[in-house]
Amino acid sequence: MPTVLFVRHGRTTANATGILAGRAPGVRLDAVGREQAERAAQRLAGVPLVAVVTSPLERCRQTARALVARQDAPPPVLVERGITECDYGDWQGRALKDLAAEKLWSVVQTQPSAATFPGGESMIAMQARSVAAVRRLDAQVAEQHGERAVWAAVAHGDVIKAILADALGMHLDLFQRIAVGPASVSIVRYGAHRPEVVSTNTDAGDLSWLAAAAPAGDAPVGGGAGRG
Repeated sequence: MPTVLFVRHGRTTANATGILAGRAPGVRLDAVGREQAERAAQRLAGVPLVAVVTSPLERCRQTARALVARQDAPPPVLVERGITECDYGDWQGRALKDLAAEKLWSVVQTQPSAATFPGGESMIAMQARSVAAVRRLDAQVAEQHGERAVWAAVAHGDVIKAILADALGMHLDLFQRIAVGPASVSIVRYGAHRPEVVSTNTDAGDLSWLAAAAPAGDAPVGGGAGRG
């Protein structure tokens, strides 16, 4: 199957001030976030992306536009609601320092599979719809562009962490062990037998090798020879 690059949006004004933005409109990248998005775009400039899929929220769309602007042959940008931010319900717009005093906070930290945000979404539902969307999109990319295609999905921290936990075969209750920083790139291939998690949470380094990446296959016994 193709290679999918999970790109978190760059830093926002809400991130910088400790506010849980959720799905609130008008939350945009700050100056640091724009620089982070540009760095990610530079890293992917040598990788011919066949598509960039983005959450509908502004911060992701800004990041997606930065990626596309650096491509020699700009791919289409597709908006996908299945990878939008978790619906944090009544928590949306509140300060993280205040939310840390809520009883639900410890559930989110230690047993997220049991967490449902008041007036919002459960974390299990967030993982299920985001994984389903990515699997569906990956199959479409394979059908339209072949198994050597590379595409990017621009989404949110908790969404990407939940997708990576699924790809790693981890229970959702362990997903807080995964870090996904602003404008980081994580790489997954969905093979016939299992997903292959190539890297997580990278914010530096050359990615041009992805232009010639082979599709996922059987895992090499002993670890294989690497990229050379």
